[in-house]
Amino acid sequence: MNRTAPARTLEPGAAPEAAEGPVPAAVRLFAGFAGFGAGTVNLAISSSLFAGTVGAAGPGQLAAGGLAGLWGAGLLAAAVIHLARGTFPDNRAARATLLAAAAVHAAAALFSAPAAAGLNLSHLAALLLTLMIIAALAWLRRHGSQASAAGTSGAHPGRLLLAAFAGAVLVAGIATPGLAASTAGQFAVPHGEHGPTPPPGGHHQR
Repeated sequence: MNRTAPARTLEPGAAPEAAEGPVPAAVRLFAGFAGFGAGTVNLAISSSLFAGTVGAAGPGQLAAGGLAGLWGAGLLAAAVIHLARGTFPDNRAARATLLAAAAVHAAAALFSAPAAAGLNLSHLAALLLTLMIIAALAWLRRHGSQASAAGTSGAHPGRLLLAAFAGAVLVAGIATPGLAASTAGQFAVPHGEHGPTPPPGGHHQR
């Protein structure tokens, strides 16, 4: 007599786990990289505002620098949690905050003084990176992949590595000019100039 194995039942409220494909996993990594980039550029904007890039740092400019610093630190923390757990804050409040930050960066770049050209470039970099986060989260939400990434084992390692490399290069290409245009970037010591400058004529000059 043949016996059929009993059907495996799921616990109430449990959903079957499906392996995540390479595209959602790559978009998830891209959102984390963009969060890192936007966070660091916002911290650079904060340093520029505290340093008085557009003149003497008044109370309003100091308050804006404090808000930019808090927002940058929050983005960095969210990016770390996102890459560790596979989820990014995507509720209505988070989406509204990201949209508001993008609007602030756009307004700052459009209506700031011409003397703050470097700060404008930092705002543009932060704007692009913020829009990348919004677009990545919208894609994940539309495809139902913003839940926990516990099933990422189905992603092809080679494709995921290439996508991660491409995303990191793209984010770095946008964040680097924004960081270099900030006050901290302008006063950074160039590579190769960390030691004392040799005297003209070589070391054997008498």
